[in-house]
Amino acid sequence: MRLPLLGRFLRWRYSRMLLQSCVLLLSLVMIGHAFWGPQLAPKNLAALLTWVHFRGLVVIVILLAGNLFCMACPFMLPREIARRIHAPRWDWPQKLRNKWPAIILFAMVLFAYELFDLFSDPWWTGALIVAYFALAAITDVLFRRASFCKYVCPVGQFNFVCSTMSPLEVAVRDRDVCGNCATKDCIRGVHQEATSSKDAFTKGALPLVQRGCELDLFQPRKRGNLDCTFCLDCVYACPHDNVGILTRLPAEELAYEGTRSGIGTPERRFDFTALTIVFAFGALLNAFAMISPVYAAERWIADVTGLRTEWPILAAIFALALVIEPALLLGAAASLTRFFSRSDTPLLSIINRYIRSLIPIGFGVWLAHYGFHFFTGLLTVIPVAQNAAKSTGTAWLGQPQWQLGGLPETVVYPLELGFMSLGLIGSWMIAWSIASQRSSNRIALRFAPWAALHLLLYVSAVWIMNQPMDMRGTFLGG
Repeated sequence: MRLPLLGRFLRWRYSRMLLQSCVLLLSLVMIGHAFWGPQLAPKNLAALLTWVHFRGLVVIVILLAGNLFCMACPFMLPREIARRIHAPRWDWPQKLRNKWPAIILFAMVLFAYELFDLFSDPWWTGALIVAYFALAAITDVLFRRASFCKYVCPVGQFNFVCSTMSPLEVAVRDRDVCGNCATKDCIRGVHQEATSSKDAFTKGALPLVQRGCELDLFQPRKRGNLDCTFCLDCVYACPHDNVGILTRLPAEELAYEGTRSGIGTPERRFDFTALTIVFAFGALLNAFAMISPVYAAERWIADVTGLRTEWPILAAIFALALVIEPALLLGAAASLTRFFSRSDTPLLSIINRYIRSLIPIGFGVWLAHYGFHFFTGLLTVIPVAQNAAKSTGTAWLGQPQWQLGGLPETVVYPLELGFMSLGLIGSWMIAWSIASQRSSNRIALRFAPWAALHLLLYVSAVWIMNQPMDMRGTFLGG
């Protein structure tokens, strides 16, 4: 935030709106091309950018910086316009103040992606984008604060979990300054100055000129990037310039055990455990669905059950990968940890404590998978954009250069191995930290079951990445 040019831009209160406007414009172009452009995915901007470039950029940017997509989220700009027309009247229901709505949507998107072959259908990809805009606008027009971001958005939840691995964090510079702060504007927001004694008495009803954190993250007690959209509202609201984007050690927040502002205690919340399960095991499932053994698995299920409809067969694979397999593996690891600890701690409590150690390896698999498609199809957007421009009647971007592709697989594969290996090491470090927090005895024995689980996930991911993978959304061969 204090860099000469970038810092000045980010401190400008309209910087986020400018970023959102640029991404919104690109989104509108994608929607238009989805409905009225070529319906061949490798020639359509919506399909190519969504399923090849966007997903890869999200995880790579999170790895190198932070949750910048949520910062530039295009879904929030229409929401702001809609709120000027109709102010939200309700608070988000108490019983839904958890991750379950987003977890269900996250799993549904993964399922729909495979069932409806969204990667090869520009029209339905465009419809999904439009539906996302509508869901965001409707949610935040009806409910106050950032209800969509905190409780509904599946992309946001994915980004929150990934950003625990980021080197940047929105945080306070000096906690002593916060301790002496009387206004707490970072969470309350900044209201219009009172012009009379009556106004001063009713300050809470005065117009809000700068929001505080709408995700209820009180900066002095905030820990890490979970639930943080990098909106920078707290930065603009702080009267002491004591909040900024600071560097930190990636994944260090995963070693922290305790209460976090706006979140509570993740180790006591099964919804956070479920979100991590879908994140980590979903990474393997999403990659597995792009290699030929998945078709053999589908044929086997069809032969055994007699089913000839795709959706129940695919549902069985999802249930196996996201419910049965995690239950068996996590249950086994927790049972061994309890045995070695010689304790009577409930298995679910052990799983809730150690589950966050799966985030680094899960992130490594997402990076390897999405990075593979992004790097091998890096330049494919150029001819597609040229062809889209040409379809308007003027080839102002030049003739389509269809021969452009990306990095060769021989270059990308070492990157994939590097991402997954770093994820494995990160998971081992977090698991060791968790094992050593409550007792200095038998640390290695408590750590061993989880280290074995991480290694199993790593070996599975390496095996998947070594299979011929569908080059979805591009003309490249698999």
